[in-house]
Amino acid sequence: MFRPRIIPVLLMQNQVLVKSKNFNKYRYIGDPINAVKIFNDLKVDEIILLDIDATKEKRTISLDFVRSLGEETNMPFSVGGGINSINQAREILSSGAEKVIIGSHALEDPNFIKLLSDYFGSSTIVVCIDVKNNFFRRGRVWSHNGRKVSKYSPVDFAKLMEEKGAGEVIIQSIPNDGLMSGYDIELINNISSSVTIPVVALGGAGNLEHLRDVYENGLASAMAAGSLFVFQGPKRGVLINYPDNSSAIFS
Repeated sequence: MFRPRIIPVLLMQNQVLVKSKNFNKYRYIGDPINAVKIFNDLKVDEIILLDIDATKEKRTISLDFVRSLGEETNMPFSVGGGINSINQAREILSSGAEKVIIGSHALEDPNFIKLLSDYFGSSTIVVCIDVKNNFFRRGRVWSHNGRKVSKYSPVDFAKLMEEKGAGEVIIQSIPNDGLMSGYDIELINNISSSVTIPVVALGGAGNLEHLRDVYENGLASAMAAGSLFVFQGPKRGVLINYPDNSSAIFS
C-alpha cells in the first residue's frame, strides 16, 4: 500500500539539537548525530536538518557536520541554514546531502532559486516557507527565523517558487510550531491546491492522526514533524521515536 513520506525535522542551535515553540522557547534535546543514529535504526524515510541561527550569524551550516551526517545516515537527508550561493550549495551536496533547503535568501532574491535549479536540477532544491499573520492579520511569509515579514502571501510565494524552479516546498506554520495540536490544514490545502510540486506540511503534529488529517484534508505530499518524533508522553520526555511500517496510519 502507498504511504506518503513521513519526515523528522531536526533543529540545530550552537551545534546541539533543540526544539522550539512558535520559533521561541528553545529546549535542549541532545546530540544531533546520536539522534540520527537512532533514526537510522528506526528506518525513517528521510531527515530534514536546519541550522536555525545560520542566517542571523551570516554563515552557512557546518560542512564538517554535513559530512558527519552523510557518514552516519542510511536515509536521504536535506539540510538548510544560511545558504546563499551556488558554491555553498555545491559543497553541501558534495558532502552527502540529497537536497538543500533555502529559506530567507529565497525571499531576499527569488531568482536565486532559478540559478540553483538551473545549475543542480529542481529535484535538489527545496524552499522552506515560514508563515504567520502580520499586524493586519493577513497571512504572510516570514524570514530570519520568523523575525522579518515579507510582502508575499503564502500562496503567491509558493507559486513564485514553483515558477523559479523549486522542486518542493516545505510549508511551516509558525503559530502551530511545537504545540502538537495539529497542522494548519487550511494553509496546507490552499497551497497544495495552487501548485503542482510536492508540498511538505510542517508545524503542529502531535499524533499519528494529525499526519493522516493533513494528508487527506490538507492534500500534503509529505508530512514533516519535530516534536512528534522527539517527545513522548504528556510531560514531553525526550524519546526519539518513529512509526514503523506496520502502523495503520493511512489504511
